[in-house]
Amino acid sequence: MTFNDRLRAICQKKNSHLSVGLDVDMDRIPGFLLDFEAPILEFNKSIIHATADVAAAFKLNTAFYEAYSVQGWRSLKKTLDLIPDGVIKIADAKRGDVAHSAEKYRDAFFKELPFDAVTLNPLLGYDSIAPFLEDETRGVFLLCLTSNEGAKDFQFFSDGSRTLFEKIAEKAVEWNTNHNVGLVVGATQSDYLKQVRAIAPDLPILLPGVGAQGGDLQAAVLEAKDPSGSGFLVNSSRGILYDADNYEFAQAARKKALALRDAINTIKKGR
Repeated sequence: MTFNDRLRAICQKKNSHLSVGLDVDMDRIPGFLLDFEAPILEFNKSIIHATADVAAAFKLNTAFYEAYSVQGWRSLKKTLDLIPDGVIKIADAKRGDVAHSAEKYRDAFFKELPFDAVTLNPLLGYDSIAPFLEDETRGVFLLCLTSNEGAKDFQFFSDGSRTLFEKIAEKAVEWNTNHNVGLVVGATQSDYLKQVRAIAPDLPILLPGVGAQGGDLQAAVLEAKDPSGSGFLVNSSRGILYDADNYEFAQAARKKALALRDAINTIKKGR
């Protein structure tokens, strides 16, 4: 089964389009966890146990692990071992480099680390993406239109017919021969999601930026869903992880995850 088909199947089976972002900020986790040898891992263990039945995916921003050197990478790898089958594991790594380097990044995330998908910066072109596309069971999400303030610096540049983000969407469709390419579009960019979906009607869209970044959930879901009502993931990290600073933090995260999943489904169904 191709990555895109597997993603759709998991979303349908779990009745969920929620991605929980395991972007662990050591300054925000409950203080008692700092007494453990691997605080990040202990935090993740509780969050995964509390939300794995609710989430279609877990997205791990690798910066929050790389910042802690060897211990961080160990926690990253052990976290992946805790995520059950039937939940997509996304490396939010935003890699993008020349072909021979891209091959090593691919090996890191698809062989050394058992991720199902990775986020990539496509600005170096096809040869920087191609190594990640060889295995149809592994997916890529190309940065298309991001949620940060600086997105306007380059992503809206136009040649008179297409903006840069529209060109990226076009190329993603062209490169999707193995049905394992998706796009990252920030939920704060819902005004432009319709344009992206029109260009790439069948590609899955990863939507960060809901919650702490202020993305409009309703607008994002309505514009991102494909004609079948599927084909998207809404990611939330801070909006789920840090609702309680005590021993009940995992239960609080579960409540947030359930509420967001249900809100997404209600919007998707038009109720």
